[in-house]
Amino acid sequence: MDSLDLQVLTQARDWRAAGLEVWLVTVVETWGSAPRQPGALLAICADAQVVGSVSGGCVEDDLIDRVRHGDRTATPSIVVYGVSNEEAARFGLPCGGNLRLLQEPLRDTAWIDEVLARTQKHELVVRRLDIASGAVTVEHAARQVRFAFDGRTLVAPFGPRWRMLLIGAGALSRVVAPIAQALDFEVTCCDPREEYHRGWDVPGSILRTEMPDDVAQQMQLDAQCAVIAVTHDPKLDDLVLLEALKSPAFYVGALGSARNDAKRRERLALFDLSAAQIARLRGPIGLNLGSRTPAEIAVAIVAELVAVRNGVTETRRERAAAPQPEAAPATP
Repeated sequence: MDSLDLQVLTQARDWRAAGLEVWLVTVVETWGSAPRQPGALLAICADAQVVGSVSGGCVEDDLIDRVRHGDRTATPSIVVYGVSNEEAARFGLPCGGNLRLLQEPLRDTAWIDEVLARTQKHELVVRRLDIASGAVTVEHAARQVRFAFDGRTLVAPFGPRWRMLLIGAGALSRVVAPIAQALDFEVTCCDPREEYHRGWDVPGSILRTEMPDDVAQQMQLDAQCAVIAVTHDPKLDDLVLLEALKSPAFYVGALGSARNDAKRRERLALFDLSAAQIARLRGPIGLNLGSRTPAEIAVAIVAELVAVRNGVTETRRERAAAPQPEAAPATP
């Protein structure tokens, strides 16, 4: 499954191929509690069709209305929404949030073809737009590249900005993988067990058949990586966890009951891991949703993954497990 940005580019290209005028709209700056982050992309065509999102909906409605009434920019230009509290309320921007958008007419779509082709090969690329001339270049991007706009140049990365290493190619992983892909993860599934290889059917993912710890070392896990072990086989799960917990990976989790998790931590403590490194392990993995089916468990895992990626330091499960203060005695 493509990320939303790539869906926007694909549709914009197709509209142009059909002879329609098209404009791209990019969030370049936000203030307050704006609903979309810088880099969020939307495309709108001359007949007022729209794909993508830059807000909760009201800004999109205004952009559509502008196109219908002939307000069609011929050069890249800035539009600001929500400067006043009244405007913020009108456009559904919470808590006085503000949006600064870059609108640009889409004329040449060759750069879109290049972006789509290169990201299909799991390459991370960056688009550079010169605001004055409208010229676009597409270049290879390092993983640390971020969206940027300085008023003269727009720098927008496309492709999998995050990586996931899934250990085990069973039913659960086959549900987790496409959800992760929709969240901008490049998914590598590793399973050396031959009987699981034929069942792996997730388009766009990478299947590796080496030992998981070898794959983890080769991937050079960084702070934009998540490692999820779901085989229930200590020979596979424990080995990759040893590598992952020593790495900067932002999320390391393993499937299993609370009892199995305790035994796993005991085994990990026998190796060269510190208590702090072992404490990084998320297990039992996922939010406590009462999940039973592979699909429900996948939702719980990915929900926790998103919370960690977004900097939520305490999940509902952790709050529920925390000791609660005793209630103050009633005043006579």
